[in-house]
Amino acid sequence: MSRLEILKTYKIYIGGQFPRTESGRYYVPKNGQNEPLGNICLSSRKDVRNAVSAARKATGWAERTAFNRGQILYRIAEMLEGRKAQFIEELILQGSNKKTAEIEVNLAVDRVVYYAGWCDKYQQIMGAVNPVSSSHFNFSVPEPTGVVGIVCPENQSLVGLVSLVLPVICGGNTCVVIASESLPLCAVTFAEVLNTSDLPGGVINILTGAKKELISPLASHMDVNAIIYGDNDEEQWKTLGILAADNVKRVSRLSKDWTNPENQDLYQIAETLEIKTTWHPIENIGGASSGY
Repeated sequence: MSRLEILKTYKIYIGGQFPRTESGRYYVPKNGQNEPLGNICLSSRKDVRNAVSAARKATGWAERTAFNRGQILYRIAEMLEGRKAQFIEELILQGSNKKTAEIEVNLAVDRVVYYAGWCDKYQQIMGAVNPVSSSHFNFSVPEPTGVVGIVCPENQSLVGLVSLVLPVICGGNTCVVIASESLPLCAVTFAEVLNTSDLPGGVINILTGAKKELISPLASHMDVNAIIYGDNDEEQWKTLGILAADNVKRVSRLSKDWTNPENQDLYQIAETLEIKTTWHPIENIGGASSGY
């Protein structure tokens, strides 16, 4: 007997929870063989606002010790490694062959480990003690920008998402992610990985749906501090630049072949960091110089 296949409903991820979209809408993307990929939430402007609110409430992530952030990122890699078979299956369903899918999943795991290792090291490289001509210490220290909006590439649903999100949270930011519209499965499964790791709810929020509907409310939201754009649509890029100007967001375009192992580096962490300078007086006691 033939039976009706039950498609999985892939929900969105906001504040450590898996709600259905506020709009109640969904869509069913199909692969090259015209096979349905699943029931995917069609997120709305209200979902964007809810995700930004959750990300803002989770900015205590920046107050975690750098070592602890590294531990949590490494835990994400452990959980991702444990679900490799599921990600490979989803990539194949979305159109990859088995070999390509295995390479992409392995690279995604390795990339999480790579940024986990940078969590307690980038400060020493990007920071500095500056020479000044007065009786002060002068420090330059990298600090997180805040809430970052991320628009993922359409054609690299797992490694593209990991390559854009991990540098952002490595630096202590929180984020709202718009996943690939046509290949959304790995993004929501990655949210399930995050939910079973030690990552606090709200640090990463993942939305699925129509980019043309979600980019505008994300870019114009006054509580979003920066935007990372990872796709190749010139009209979307132009819209982001115009709307981000309202509160002078930092907007960066990182459209690369993320399957290239060399497309990972320290300076992607710097895209969403701000260098802040502190002056500290040196008090002279009995002719000796003492810093406090």
